[in-house]
Formats: sequence, structure tokens, C-alpha cells
Amino acid sequence: MFLGKEVRVLLKGQALESFLELKKRTDRESLQLIRSIERMITILKENPQYGDPVKKDLIPEELKKEGINNLYRAELSNYWRMLYTLEGNRIEIFVFILTITDHPKYDKMFGYKKR
Repeated sequence: MFLGKEVRVLLKGQALESFLELKKRTDRESLQLIRSIERMITILKENPQYGDPVKKDLIPEELKKEGINNLYRAELSNYWRMLYTLEGNRIEIFVFILTITDHPKYDKMFGYKKR
């Protein structure tokens, strides 16, 4: 519950694909990432606004085209990132996890360049 509303966390698109792919693997890094993702889901159920908000003008165009107008970033283990958006009504809040990615892909998504 957050502000008296039920919170539902759903993996969507690329995030779901990444999560299922990580679940298939048994290497140490994958298991660590799965635990990190599951821990973050628990945190988001308690506080959906836990992550760092992304400025509206920095939201990648591909997400804007999907109608995403609020975006949050949460850090996972091994420098991976989780991007999610919030939607809600008077009864519940939906946390849609959109992307689970490593740092180089995250940098490319936001147009960051190496120094």
C-alpha cells in the first residue's frame, strides 16, 4: 500500500524478456541480478517513487512514442539499471517496469558517450 492505494508491479516488453532470460541462466552474475530485481520489486511495492525521476526532456524518444510521460530509474547490482513508469487511478497504482539493462546499453539509450 502506498498512500492508501494498492500497488501492482508488472514487467513489460524488454524488461520481461530480460528477466526471463536471466532466470534461465545459472551464472553468479545472473543470480545476483535476479535477487537485485526481486528486491527492487519489493521496494517499489512499498514506495513506487523510490527511483530517481528522469527529466521529461531526457526521456528517450522511443519511450515517448509509447506514451511514456513519467520515467524513473533505479540502480541494480553490477551497474545494471531498471527503468519504470507509474500509472494509477483512485484505487491502485501500477508500476510498469519497462527496461532492465546493463550500463553500456543504458548509456546508449540516453545518448551518453564515453569520455
